[in-house]
Amino acid sequence: MLTLKRSFVILGLVGLLLLVPLLSMLVTPQVVWGPADFLVAGTLLACTGFLVDLVLRKSKTSRGRFWLTAGIFLVFALVWIELAVGLFGSPWAGN
Repeated sequence: MLTLKRSFVILGLVGLLLLVPLLSMLVTPQVVWGPADFLVAGTLLACTGFLVDLVLRKSKTSRGRFWLTAGIFLVFALVWIELAVGLFGSPWAGN
């Protein structure tokens, strides 16, 4: 039951984070997201949240938790940046 509650918390946080671009789209014409953008962002945020939860539950040492969580956030940030601006010029960039 506890893992189900954690899953709802993670998905709730993802939903709250996705409200930021949704509300921004209502306020300014500079933010233009489509359904695919919300799907990709939600998937990326949810996977990051579930991976961090897994690391925090399974890792034995605080040093291991820190470095694994930092690595997950680094990969998340690099993927997000690549999708947003095409920093590395990969074929799946947003350009």
